Amino acid sequence: MKYKIVVDSCCDLRPEEKADPCIQSVPLTLMVSGHEIIDDDTFDQASYLSLVAQSKDAPHTACPSPQMYLEAYEAGDPQEVYVVTLSQHLSGSYNSAVLGAGLFHEEHPDSPVKIHVFSSDSACVGETLIALKIRDLCRAGASFEEVVEQAGTFRDRMNTFFVLESLDALKKNGRLTGLAAVVVQALNIKPIMAGNKGVIEKLGQARGITKALEKMIDTAIARVKDAKQKRLGITHCNCPERAAWVRDRILARAPFAEVYLVDAAGVASTYASDGGIVVCF
Repeated sequence: MKYKIVVDSCCDLRPEEKADPCIQSVPLTLMVSGHEIIDDDTFDQASYLSLVAQSKDAPHTACPSPQMYLEAYEAGDPQEVYVVTLSQHLSGSYNSAVLGAGLFHEEHPDSPVKIHVFSSDSACVGETLIALKIRDLCRAGASFEEVVEQAGTFRDRMNTFFVLESLDALKKNGRLTGLAAVVVQALNIKPIMAGNKGVIEKLGQARGITKALEKMIDTAIARVKDAKQKRLGITHCNCPERAAWVRDRILARAPFAEVYLVDAAGVASTYASDGGIVVCF
């Protein structure tokens, strides 16, 4: 194996990417009402969302250990390892991945394997788009240094937007630090949110989910450049019809070369909550 792409389980993958031997997901652990759920292929979204809905406490997550990352780096005997994690501002997953790389070099001091860890400055399908960009570059024969540089530039130029039915999980887990009073639930106000260098910021708000999504789409379209050369990524949490509606509204105004639409795995289901939509490009 010449190259390997290691992601954490907030990176939402379709079956075809899960089947790619060059991509490996390292799971986070989901915790709600005393239950610990591993965010791997055994994750059952329907039962998990039901458990969350019945719980009085907000769900939370625990990042993978450095040892788990180390084992992923060793598996398959790759020559190059590229790692994509949740934004370092939102999770300890990035730090664990970096520590895992340090452990690898300590335990294999003579190994020629090269490892680079990217903080996605995003989450969900944002991680996915970076992983796919890395795979494109590797398949095209780019050198390790070229992949690191070009994937980093891609990450820095990527846009992430989202509208959620509820911000409770993000708020109660401290992911909205500095964003006071971002939503008024009694008036059905839905904020339009974005990632700014890995930190969540509020762009605006609207009454009702449909108007909020429309405003998100308008905001996203205003930032699109060279859509015909890019992928559009959409993660949805248990709302495929809503995701298809968003996709079609975007494509009507910006003809992206490809659309990567995927249902949320465990971490994204925890924080996007039932009905949430995340858009990246």
